[in-house]
Amino acid sequence: MIRILIADDHAIVRQGVRQVLALAGDMEVVAEARDGWEVVESLRRGGIDLLITDMSMPGPHGVDLVKRVKDEHPRLPVLVLSMHGEAQITARVLKAGATGYLTKDSEPEVLIAAARKVATGGRHIDLALAEKLVFETSLAGDRLPHELLSNREYEVLVRIARGESLNDIAEVLHVSAKTISTHKARLMQKLNVHSNAELVRYALQHGLEV
Repeated sequence: MIRILIADDHAIVRQGVRQVLALAGDMEVVAEARDGWEVVESLRRGGIDLLITDMSMPGPHGVDLVKRVKDEHPRLPVLVLSMHGEAQITARVLKAGATGYLTKDSEPEVLIAAARKVATGGRHIDLALAEKLVFETSLAGDRLPHELLSNREYEVLVRIARGESLNDIAEVLHVSAKTISTHKARLMQKLNVHSNAELVRYALQHGLEV
């Protein structure tokens, strides 16, 4: 039996995923998490064979959460189930260590197949997403400025665009405010923006999310 932890800040989504996986017969949802911290705590208690997680939740999430999970549990497969289908986001999460990526509009049988494949050592990515990765990322002749950011710079960019203060970001990422200021200065230079307003405008224009 594959023991699964579902992480999503929406109860109705967790319930829906639980009901879909119950149809598989060889899977059991043994724990749920509403935010990144609950994911970390649940995994430390053990007994989990697969993490299925959303991208956007309170606490550590997205690339940061995947990296934390893989640092502490390098052999644990992580299947991301997200509303975001952009190639850039998918690429960053896979690079961080996720072993599968699906969008929330996937059919139930696709989720079951992906969960089973990832839990047994394979990798899974939706065909449409795979095509986007190839044609929008790998074969792109010109890379957008935000594609040149490091994962940490990218997360700082998105958090600033959301209106979070540097001190708040530093607390969530467990670094000093000075370090966040350095990341901010570097990313603004790479994006060629000179104010928070321009930074927010850039993020909105490109639909950036973590």
